[in-house]
Amino acid sequence: MLIHSFPPLEVPDARALVLGSMPGAASLAAGRYYAHPHNRFWPIMGELVGAGPALDFPQRVAALAAAGIALWDVLAQCEREGSLDSAIRDDTAVPNDIAGFLARHPRVGTVLFNGAKAEQSFRRFIAPGLARPDLTLVRLPSTSPANASQGAAMKLEAWRQALRAAGVRLREG
Repeated sequence: MLIHSFPPLEVPDARALVLGSMPGAASLAAGRYYAHPHNRFWPIMGELVGAGPALDFPQRVAALAAAGIALWDVLAQCEREGSLDSAIRDDTAVPNDIAGFLARHPRVGTVLFNGAKAEQSFRRFIAPGLARPDLTLVRLPSTSPANASQGAAMKLEAWRQALRAAGVRLREG
């Protein structure tokens, strides 16, 4: 089935861009990023920047923006059955204009990949034509419930360290 990603959550003064691969079925059905109830993205963002799942979606987006975090997916469209990244048919993948995004947001110094597929797709489709050698690229543990081999505490700490290094505004405490 051909699926399409969402528009980016652009932040004028973003320091970090978080890239997923392609929204899963629950997110596509809900029309918003990381909508699966067992995905750890919003609980992690709640802990780190106050963008937790108790807030409605526009409030979460506002909290990400206040912290300096933009959000998008590497792929604009692809064919995939189900929600697993491993089911993405690479021969059907069409990337988003990440290079254009980064040109519009020159303060973004760090790209954080939410999992291996996002990083692999970026390196395949985006990196070869990207004129930003200054970017720091960091693969983080996927927040997907399919990534059950890494615990919540480990994921939280990896995301905390990466966001701190990227210069985003973390919550006190």
